Amino acid sequence: MLGTRNLRVLVVDDTIVYRKAVSDIIEAIPGVELAGVAHNGKIAIAKLKSLKPDVLTLDIEMPQMNGIEVLAELKKNYPDIGAIMLSTLTDEGSHMTMKALDLGAFDFILKPQSTNQTEGKKEIRAALEPILKAFKNSKNRAGLIGKTTPLTRSAPGLSTKTAQPVTNARPLRPLGSGRTTASRGKSEIVTIGISTGGPNALNQMMPKLPGNLGVPILIVQHMPPVFTKSLAASLDKKCAISVKEAENGENILPNVAYIAPGGKQMKLVAGTDGKSRRIKITDDPPENSCKPSVDYLFRSVGDYYVGRTTAVIMTGMGSDGTKGLAILRDKSAYIIGQDEATCIVYGMPKAPAELGYIDTVVPLHKIADEIVKSVKK
Repeated sequence: MLGTRNLRVLVVDDTIVYRKAVSDIIEAIPGVELAGVAHNGKIAIAKLKSLKPDVLTLDIEMPQMNGIEVLAELKKNYPDIGAIMLSTLTDEGSHMTMKALDLGAFDFILKPQSTNQTEGKKEIRAALEPILKAFKNSKNRAGLIGKTTPLTRSAPGLSTKTAQPVTNARPLRPLGSGRTTASRGKSEIVTIGISTGGPNALNQMMPKLPGNLGVPILIVQHMPPVFTKSLAASLDKKCAISVKEAENGENILPNVAYIAPGGKQMKLVAGTDGKSRRIKITDDPPENSCKPSVDYLFRSVGDYYVGRTTAVIMTGMGSDGTKGLAILRDKSAYIIGQDEATCIVYGMPKAPAELGYIDTVVPLHKIADEIVKSVKK
């Protein structure tokens, strides 16, 4: 971690308006300082050794050397420097952002939709400030998941199989504590909540799931509209199961993963035959400032799969999903948490782990195995 030292940010953008706006915002955020600016990727790379930034805010579309090429150079020669992408709300912008996240970008923000400069700066700051704070506090700052060796301790009364992550927070309750005694059977559905670091984590975890998994998967990944469709298309090419952006009214099928559309809420409802289950996409308000919200999805799954649900909570800022996990726990779901060492941001799994809602805490590379065991037992 950076400790008390200020986070040094290099702003890289070929548009003077955004360069100035982001620079002004960075200079106004406590604990963050402007290391410098560059108007294209080639100049940014040339300045890295002298400016020594911790992170770049990086435009994707630039002349001479674009953001994707800069990321490839960072990954090769400067792996300790992170990147936060500035993207546009377009099909091309979302596609390129998926590439950037694949290359290890920490996160991304959207360039503001407002033409009013004052409002635009407010939008940028509201999106950028919490990401910079999370980056500063993250042990995996550069965003390259899988580079950190997990550091674990065994909780009292637990085998090494369910080792708990080291944390500076208050001591964790024993895994699965406070659970009701309702019976749990083989899981017939998997539901996943994930946020910052999610696309990279899903890219590593989901291809490990077999094509004959036998159950549907419902996923909330915090993302804006358009981007969830690009994420689904990217994952579908890499996975043995099918991956798609969810559509309103479709029946859920085994061996298909459904990603909630950005900017909408997704829940599970009963099919018209009373037996099947289908997806309902709504415009209900955000929960935990999130739309889609993990809590919103998890609650609905709990209504239909008592004792037959596997829920997974993974890397991300905030605590969206904790209230939903409390409901699923009371309905005898099997709950898997990603460990601190492999989370880009240990936020969403942290609160439920401390509350004892999680049955097993595992590193990213073991989550798929845990899912398979829960649906095949």
